[in-house]
Amino acid sequence: MIRLILASASPRRRQLLEEAGYAFDVDPSDVEEPEPGPEVDPASYVAQLAWKKARAVGLRHPEGLVLAADTVGAVDGLILNKPVDRTDAERMIRLQEGRDSDVLTGLCLLRPGTGEWLGAVDLSVVRFKLLSEAERTAFLDSGRWQGKAGAYGVQDRDPFVNVVRGSFSNVVGLPMERLAALLRDYPRLTD
Repeated sequence: MIRLILASASPRRRQLLEEAGYAFDVDPSDVEEPEPGPEVDPASYVAQLAWKKARAVGLRHPEGLVLAADTVGAVDGLILNKPVDRTDAERMIRLQEGRDSDVLTGLCLLRPGTGEWLGAVDLSVVRFKLLSEAERTAFLDSGRWQGKAGAYGVQDRDPFVNVVRGSFSNVVGLPMERLAALLRDYPRLTD
């Protein structure tokens, strides 16, 4: 089987792949993740970034199978990337409190040597409870929002957030069910 190359430095994505028994190498893409404007469609945004990341890593690994992903939160179509600072994290948390928000992950599998590729976007819905001022402050003080799309990590088991529809692993950053289906349904990618 062809070697899988994860185009990400995310420890959460590595952990998900390891737990599922995948053998893989890691080569982060270092592709810029520009802050999108309000008119940008979240699904298109993550799909394009996943493709760009796969292409960048594919240039360095023409014989592998590159797996790239990009995850964002979205509220009413507004993309919530990784917060740049505590103030930005608080803005994102307040936007999501007391409502459902979307989590979208774009996936791209690329065989650079053949030019074959496959893309998908996975959607999950997360429900936030309303936080008290003390709960919000404690969460922001914890720093657990750093480096996480939407300013939280469902894998941290925070009691204020719950996945109500879709894949839990998608919210963590890599929809494992979708990845397994793509690899199963398109065996040419791994031959």
